Amino acid sequence: MSATVESSRKLSTTERRPSMAERRPSMPAGRRPSVIPHLAGIEEPALPTTPDQCDVLICGTGLVESVLAAALSWQGSNVLHVDSNPYYGDTSSTLTIEQIKAWCHNVNINTAGFRGYSKALLYIPRPDQLNSRDYSIDLTPRVMFARSDLLSLLLKSRVYRYLEFQSLSSFHTFENDSFGKMSSSKEEIFTDQSLSLETKRHLMKFMKLVLESDSPKSVKELEAYKTTPFTEFIEAKYKLTPAQVNELCFTLGLSPIPNILTPEGLSRIRRYLTSFSVYGTFPVLYSKFGGPGEISQGFCRSAAVAGATYKLDSQLQSYDSKKKIATFTDGSTVKVTERLVCSPSQAPANAENVPDKQYEITRLITIVSKSCKEWFSEGESAAVVVFPPNSLPSANAFPVQVIIMGSGSGCCPNGQCIWYLSTVEKGDKARHDLETALLKLEESILRESEDGGFDVDLTDDDVVVRPDGNVSVINSVKLGKSFKEFVPKEKLTFLFKLMFTQFTSVEPFGVVNENIFKNALNQGSENSVDHEVLYSNMPSAEVSYDGIVTEAKLLYTSIVGSDDDFFDVDFEDDDEDPLAGTQNDSAIVDEDDEEFKDEMDFEL
Repeated sequence: MSATVESSRKLSTTERRPSMAERRPSMPAGRRPSVIPHLAGIEEPALPTTPDQCDVLICGTGLVESVLAAALSWQGSNVLHVDSNPYYGDTSSTLTIEQIKAWCHNVNINTAGFRGYSKALLYIPRPDQLNSRDYSIDLTPRVMFARSDLLSLLLKSRVYRYLEFQSLSSFHTFENDSFGKMSSSKEEIFTDQSLSLETKRHLMKFMKLVLESDSPKSVKELEAYKTTPFTEFIEAKYKLTPAQVNELCFTLGLSPIPNILTPEGLSRIRRYLTSFSVYGTFPVLYSKFGGPGEISQGFCRSAAVAGATYKLDSQLQSYDSKKKIATFTDGSTVKVTERLVCSPSQAPANAENVPDKQYEITRLITIVSKSCKEWFSEGESAAVVVFPPNSLPSANAFPVQVIIMGSGSGCCPNGQCIWYLSTVEKGDKARHDLETALLKLEESILRESEDGGFDVDLTDDDVVVRPDGNVSVINSVKLGKSFKEFVPKEKLTFLFKLMFTQFTSVEPFGVVNENIFKNALNQGSENSVDHEVLYSNMPSAEVSYDGIVTEAKLLYTSIVGSDDDFFDVDFEDDDEDPLAGTQNDSAIVDEDDEEFKDEMDFEL
């Protein structure tokens, strides 16, 4: 290892984010401890030697691998879980600024343990204005729908007790050079004066179809459209405008591709609608202090409770499948009695059976010196913004998806915001699309902020107050003219920019399909003489957590033979109120809580 790489690793080791045990609010007096203890100290394991033997060796502490480690450990397997990095998360990491610097350096010189990434470009114009540990930056940002298999698993496994969740209800679509907030509830649709009565009737009929799409009558009706593009189906059958089609398909459905089919599109809209009002007036949650990196660490702590052994800064050098001996770069070895599971990013330098890099995801992450509160709902600190296909001057063929995280998310200081942009477009075109979208975001926040200098003479006839208290402009002619004449009084200050390309063997999907992950997993095993090694996949383009549990179960089945006892753990119920001792905006409750609601009741 070169001196430069060694110094980068040392930098990442000494510079670390506060552990979950350090961040977790103190337990109120009188409450009994959770079944799973806090495990303070797991964030910095210090094993002097590698164990002589284990049942399953897992290389990489990404989200899928961490879920798998916990499931196997609770099932009774002796798990050794290692990572070549000095921190948890691997491809799902949540990093500080200094860790990001080291990560970029390792990616660009192709260091072992950083496979699956390329062309990491980092720009920090004002390093003196950034305190590294004040930031939690996700390599793979995601949001969680209130009805999802991962959220169910967090509740079942009690891992949610290690985490803090917050709500997200603001979904914006870029159109006509501005961002519009989607009308997604019955109340919003009925009171939206920008919609005609006929359009409202069509939207309500469509939403009724979505919620009844699995009924025998609807299944028969939709049979003729199963190969029809979703956008064509809703535009033709429900007479909706292209703007409304974009809002449904790409903003509420969060489809990463334009050619999604009708059954998949309906499923994605249903995911949103049935998640709305489950735990509150929002469909989506996110983990405070970081996304997948926090959840990965939570499952690692659960695995440690069940007996898994952890060792960081341990790079797999080789694996002898005949002797079942794994050798690490520090010279230590371990005998693996059952299987080796390896993240593609952690594969040995000479490994030939790593899943193919068929698909690309290009990401642009920026930190701006602005609160961006104009994009958030009251009491929230995050939002989703989507640029549908062909909505940018760059003529983007694929959507550009943006997750906005404000200071209330615990990821950046007050008065700042982190923007995560991504697209499945390839090559230089992807980077051009992201830069163009970034420019539009900058223009928009300057235009919409109180001190941005935007001034338009609107009367009561030009605006409408929405149910959530926000004001929508309905005189688009006056607004559009003012936009063209707008000259901002300030410029947006960018404190940090990171752009990189990530590869994956998982195709952009419409809905979670087990075969998608089976095909990706089989690329590594079927073409290899070494059938004892299982490769997980690099993260997909999906901005939700859909697919994580599916892939973990497939790996689990490959090792155990069945997923019947996947997290089949009889946790002792201590009757704690899951919301007690947490912040008011925390949104997690047990599934049998009286606040758990059925699907929204849409009526014409």
